[in-house]
Amino acid sequence: MPLTPARRRAAAAALAAALLVPLAACSSSDDATKDADGSTASGSAGAARQAKLTVLAAASLTDVFKTAGAAYEKAHPGTKLTFSFAGSQELVAQVSQGSPADVLVTADTKSMDKVKADTGTPAIIAKNRLVIATGEGNPHKVDELKDLADTRLKVVLAAPEVPAGKYSEQILDKQKITVKPVSQEPNVRAVLSKVELGEADAGLVYKTDAASAADKVDAVEIPDAQNAVAQYPAATLRDSKNAEAAAAFVAWLSSPEGQKILQDAGFQKP
Repeated sequence: MPLTPARRRAAAAALAAALLVPLAACSSSDDATKDADGSTASGSAGAARQAKLTVLAAASLTDVFKTAGAAYEKAHPGTKLTFSFAGSQELVAQVSQGSPADVLVTADTKSMDKVKADTGTPAIIAKNRLVIATGEGNPHKVDELKDLADTRLKVVLAAPEVPAGKYSEQILDKQKITVKPVSQEPNVRAVLSKVELGEADAGLVYKTDAASAADKVDAVEIPDAQNAVAQYPAATLRDSKNAEAAAAFVAWLSSPEGQKILQDAGFQKP
């Protein structure tokens, strides 16, 4: 039967409606995967994975964080970690002055407390203890803390405002040992360097620092009863432009993988 004009119009309308259904579904699906700026959701996730993080970290973390950073970047393709190592007091000053960064890790809780208004809730990721670092072979036969009082020895310590310096002062005072250092350094790595180079006969450093230079210095253990425990808190910075990625890195430091790297380097469990 020939189609009347009315039937032809009805058939055309039905065909158009049938064609529009998949087009609308496709359009709806595309829109759902786009962000406000027109990028797709997968592109947005990729941007998150490509975060560039600046981590302010205590000088005693220099070696282990280089290892940890490489492992983290491998497990999180596109993430780039940049570390800035210094004495905790210097890092705190940087945060207070508004230096752009994403994560802060100090070698004591007191330093972190000074900038608590600028950080998220810190998590203790590791502990450490002091040892006496001497030249290779311990040529001056330093066996215990009281030997550091010998005025013939050139002893270096971290400055009192540095966590390692505070811990050193604490354990020496506790044992009533008077030490007259030839210099007081801005961070514990500077103390280690003086001993490595032979510019000092002995110095108090963290156990992990001495282990990192085991081919150049000897480490004389200090009994736990005479020692101090250093705690390392890590926190995100409130002004971070990569808050989610920063929080992920801080959480990873407490993960089994992060903890294994820290403990393999000689740090103690938090």
